[in-house]
Amino acid sequence: MSVQRPPVRPPEPENIVLRARDVRFDWSDVPLHWIPRDPVATHLINVLHMLLPAGEEWFVKVFKEAVPYIRDDRLREDVLGFIGQEAMHAASHDAVLDHFVEQGLDVRPFVRQVEFVFEDLLGDRGLEGERRRAWLFERIALIAAIEHFTGVLGDWILNARALDKAGAHPMMLDLLRWHGAEEVEHRHVAHELFMHLDGSYGARLRAMGETITMLGALWHRGHRFLMARDPIVRGRIKGGLRHLRRTGPAGLTPDGRMVGASVVRYLKRSYSPLNEGSTSQALAYLASSPAARAAQR
Repeated sequence: MSVQRPPVRPPEPENIVLRARDVRFDWSDVPLHWIPRDPVATHLINVLHMLLPAGEEWFVKVFKEAVPYIRDDRLREDVLGFIGQEAMHAASHDAVLDHFVEQGLDVRPFVRQVEFVFEDLLGDRGLEGERRRAWLFERIALIAAIEHFTGVLGDWILNARALDKAGAHPMMLDLLRWHGAEEVEHRHVAHELFMHLDGSYGARLRAMGETITMLGALWHRGHRFLMARDPIVRGRIKGGLRHLRRTGPAGLTPDGRMVGASVVRYLKRSYSPLNEGSTSQALAYLASSPAARAAQR
């Protein structure tokens, strides 16, 4: 009897130079419910647009503060490339928020709550000396945990064919897949920076616990906010993460079991973000993305 072997994974490209792509998106023809007839799934993903601008601007600030501590030239180059990409991500999602406001969905009250989390609770506390360094390294551990999820979500969106079948608007899909591809492309950087500066297994576990709590709460509250404020839905459907029980298995949003399995992998001492997703697939999408190709002209 023949033994069925798992498919051989193609070798990953090496020595990639991370660079920001100056992308532009035209939101004028994108409807509020860009997944047709499914405002619930649409807004489960739209929560990302409210979280990412403040979150990724915070990444940039923290990583800039960390640069003087880096003793490895290649890692420093990757961190600087990461900073450039994250700044472009923040600006791109910020433009989506302006589009929501123009369509009668005022997201600014919730965005101010997100900004409070990143700018005040997780911001620079005016510390000095060793306390300043310890707080910096603690936040880098948090970013490494968050970047685990962005890498997993980036891999998911690159392969989420159910969204295409559902008729999701191609402009929004390009934004999400361009961003997702760059998250896969630089998925190793935050973890490698954390390991370079700290590397404590205990700090890694603590940061993952804090990240799950924070992101879960923000995502749940954000979805409830969007469903309540949506000018079309008008609160007729109550939001919340319970909807993932339908949208996840349908392939319209990440599946909770998939995300949970990725956390188990993260908690292993042998964890490497390079085992999540495919750099080759990410680069292939970036070579075909309409926005990324236009940025090269």
